[in-house]
Amino acid sequence: MHSTRCVIPVIKSPKDYQAYRITPHDTNRLAIIFDSTNANTSLTCCIEIFDVGGKTPPNRHQWAVEMFFVLKGEGVAICDGKKVAIKAGDSLLVPPTGTHLIKNTGSSRLYTLTIMVPNEDFAELIRSGTPVELDAEDMAVFGRLDTFMPY
Repeated sequence: MHSTRCVIPVIKSPKDYQAYRITPHDTNRLAIIFDSTNANTSLTCCIEIFDVGGKTPPNRHQWAVEMFFVLKGEGVAICDGKKVAIKAGDSLLVPPTGTHLIKNTGSSRLYTLTIMVPNEDFAELIRSGTPVELDAEDMAVFGRLDTFMPY
């Protein structure tokens, strides 16, 4: 006997995303897409926005794997002293305990899809920061309005 139960997916759009700046001195913002409060699983998925010259502080996670997919812009990723240039379309997987940072080295904002599994209090850290607005430039990237999409 097979189940006819349908799992309803959770769907969000850019207007639903709340962005935060973790500390007042940070040069990056994180817009939470899904986390353990709305995904019913231990993950954090967000769009990370780096101002020109912006970067994350060096950080590490005890158990979590963190993945960055570059949506727009260019930068450099450093993990345990190894440095690599990153640009739109590149992805980076940081293993647990790897001390890492991402820095925007381009002339415009850097945007990454950032996913951390398990959450390891990442979402709580983000939400403990100051809520900030997403501007027109952010929404253009989120809504793919910056690319030509033929119909």
